[in-house]
This record gives sequence, structure tokens and C-alpha cells, in this order.
Amino acid sequence: MSNQTEKGGFWRSPLASSAIKSADVKMPEMLMGYLIGPFGALLSSGIFTSFLNKYFTDVLLLDTSFLSALQLVSTLLIVAANLIVGQLIERTKCLAGKARPWVLLSALTLSIASLLMFIVPFQSEMAKMVWIAIAYNLYYAVAYPIYNTANSTLVPVSTRNSQQRSTLASFTNIAGLGVMGVGSMIFPILVSNVMGNSQRMWFLVMLAIAIFSGLTIYLQYKFTRERVTEESMTSGNVEQNAAPPLGQQLKAVASEKWWWITILFYMDFQWAGAMKNGSMSYFCQWVVDATPLGGDWGVAQTLLSVMGAIPMAVAALFVVPLANKFGKRNLCFAGMVLGVVGGVIAGLGGSNIVPVAIGVALKCLGSSPACYLILAMLADVIDHIEFKSGIRTDGLTMSIYSSLMVASTPIMNAVFMAMLGSGYDAAATAQTAAVQSTITVSYIWVETIAFAVDALLVLFFTVEKNLPAEQAAIAERKKQE
Repeated sequence: MSNQTEKGGFWRSPLASSAIKSADVKMPEMLMGYLIGPFGALLSSGIFTSFLNKYFTDVLLLDTSFLSALQLVSTLLIVAANLIVGQLIERTKCLAGKARPWVLLSALTLSIASLLMFIVPFQSEMAKMVWIAIAYNLYYAVAYPIYNTANSTLVPVSTRNSQQRSTLASFTNIAGLGVMGVGSMIFPILVSNVMGNSQRMWFLVMLAIAIFSGLTIYLQYKFTRERVTEESMTSGNVEQNAAPPLGQQLKAVASEKWWWITILFYMDFQWAGAMKNGSMSYFCQWVVDATPLGGDWGVAQTLLSVMGAIPMAVAALFVVPLANKFGKRNLCFAGMVLGVVGGVIAGLGGSNIVPVAIGVALKCLGSSPACYLILAMLADVIDHIEFKSGIRTDGLTMSIYSSLMVASTPIMNAVFMAMLGSGYDAAATAQTAAVQSTITVSYIWVETIAFAVDALLVLFFTVEKNLPAEQAAIAERKKQE
């Protein structure tokens, strides 16, 4: 894959050639390449974030200590895999670009790996644990890093136009939020009313999702283009400039304060969100009072998800225009402050679903600028680093970004499982006050505190101020070369 540079060949075939020919980013590319494609690819992940723990504990009846250990140990493999994939992307040289070939590979690997955890052909407790350990790591430490690192890299290499990049980043994150919405709005009703604890039903549903993922990932590959990567190609030759050594890349990013600010901001934001998402179904089943909704916890979760999704959907129309006018930094700061206010309201609501729903809505509205703009913020930092050091660090930066994203779910799920401990009883009709308190802290207060920290961090993100002049200097440098 990394050396496919000859004339013609696979990458020039109708199957593999890009459908995007325009120099500017247009609507077909936005919709197919950065919305529908990522939505299908990330759909299983969105469901896993909300329900994989519940599937493990309630359907497969796996021990919480095993699940906590599995997810913590797997994190090491996940981080290593993302770093390796990032360097493979950086060294990929072909007509399709450096990230898109790996997106194409994911149409096969991600769809297959997402299904393996729902086959489990064993009854023995030990055999089930071994199978799940292997299947879990094939998904999170192999298939998902390949797709997610490549998908994240597409935004910074798609164009140098900062406003267009903000739009693409917004579309990509709308897709991510969309799958989270499916996992927290539609799936709860399926689980509570149709799938239940039937392993066969779980398998059939995930089989349909796997097929859908493979098809949409291929659409994403066809409807994307790497314009920044093409800058490095010599006329009449698809050979790219040699990727800088890893040590040089590490030195370039590690010496840049804005890179650290953005990475720490994203880590805090993403990991706290993973804790919230992983504990949501437990909160709706065991803490919130669903009596006004007929006592169905699945309906309660759907309601809270809708209350969060509506402001996020509305915000999608305004985030990019507001960011272009006021700046990404200022908009993200205002959003984090609003998120803290919403978190306090939800936390004080206790088990009363009305104040909890209002607080969740405000918190989600406040999180929307960070959700939609984080990839654009990283792309701006990557351009700034290129201006200073003369090298691109897309692969390294996006592999670290992807590591933080992928590792957030297993790490925070492991933390949540450890916090629940032996006090949680899936077969009980009610949980103890201590367990309910743990679930409430995990679902509401962890993210609320994280938003306050992120509000302070983003105040130091000022890379936008000189970015247009720096991009012009990069273009002039390339023209001279």
C-alpha cells in the first residue's frame, strides 16, 4: 500500500480513484466524506460507548473485575497501535494520498472486528473471557486505530483553507455526535424492549450495523481528497517527500505550547465525556426516577439523549459562523462556562428527571463548540508547527489524538467498573445508596469539573491570531522550493 506509485494500477482504477476533482471543498465532499462516511464507520463505537459494558455484565454475565483489568491492560495496546498507525500514514506514498488508503482498508477490518464480540461461541466462563479479550483488542487495538487515525488526518490534509477546515471538522464531529445519539437514544429502546439479554438478538443487530459500516466507509474513501498531501507531490510523479524522522516530529510538537494546550484540552474533554457516556444507561436505570415516563429506563435515557441532541443539532448551524466571527478560542471558552452551569443544575436535580434534563441540555449546548472545532484547532496548530519547523506532523498529531479518543472509552469504563466494584448487582431491583452516588458522580460531576478545567485551558489557545500570515509564508516557501 505504501509503495503503490506506478502509473495506472489499482489507485487509478474506477474502484479506487477519488470522485472529488474540485480544488475547493464542496457539498458532496462534505456530506459523503465527512458526515455519512464517518457516521457509518463510528456507529458501532457509539453503541459500544453506551452499551458495551452493559452487554458484558448483563448478557454475557462477565465479572466486573475482569472487565476493569481487560480495559486497562488493553489501553497500552491501543495507544501503541495508534502511534504505529500514525507513522505508517506519514510514510504512505500513493496516488490516493497518505490517509485515504487506510480508510479504504478499514471498510473491511472495522466492520469485521465490530462483530466478533457478539459471536462468543462458548459457554465456559474462562473461554468467554479469552474470546472477549481477543475480540475486544482486535477492535480497539487494531481496526479502530487504523480507521480513526486516518479519518482524523483527513481534516488537516484536505485543504489549507481554515474556514473550510472548520466546516469539515464540524461535519466530522456531527457524525461522531450522531452515532452517540443513536447509541443513547434509539439503542436504549431496542435493548429494553426488543434485544434484552438475548445474545442472538445482539448479534443480528450488530451484523446489520457492520454491513452498513463497510459500505459507508467506502463512500467516505471515494468522496475525499488530500489537497495538502498533493502539494508535496512533484509534477508528473506521485512520490511524496520523505517523512521526517519520528524524533524530529516529536521535537517539533513537544516544543510547541499550543500543541500541548490543545492536546490536554481534548484529553480532559474526551475522557470526561467517556465516563459520562459509559455510565449513562446505569444512571437512567438505577438513579433517575422514570415513573413519569411509565417506569421504562430506556425511555428515560432516550429523553435525556434527545434533550442533549437537540441543542447540539441547533448549535451545528451556528458554531462555524460564530467561530469565524469571534474565534475558536472565545467560542469554546463561552461554551465550557455554559456547560459548567448546566452540570451544576443537573447535579442538584438528583433523581428528578426535569432538572436533570434541563441541565443535560445546557451542558450539551456548551460542549458543542469544542466538539465541532477540535479537529480544526489541531489543524491550525499543525500549520503553525509547519511554519516554525518546516515539517508536517499530521500523522503523529492525529495518532495521539486518536489514541486519546480510542483509549478514553476503555480507560474510563475500567475506572467506572472499578468504582462500582462488588456493590453492583445486575439482578437486583434497586442499587444501594453508595452505588447510586457513584453512578451520579460518574454521569454528571466528572464532566462538569472537566469543563471548568477546559475553560481555563482554552484561554491560552491564541494560535489563530497570526495563522493567515503563517499560511501565506508556507505557500511562498513552497513556491520558491
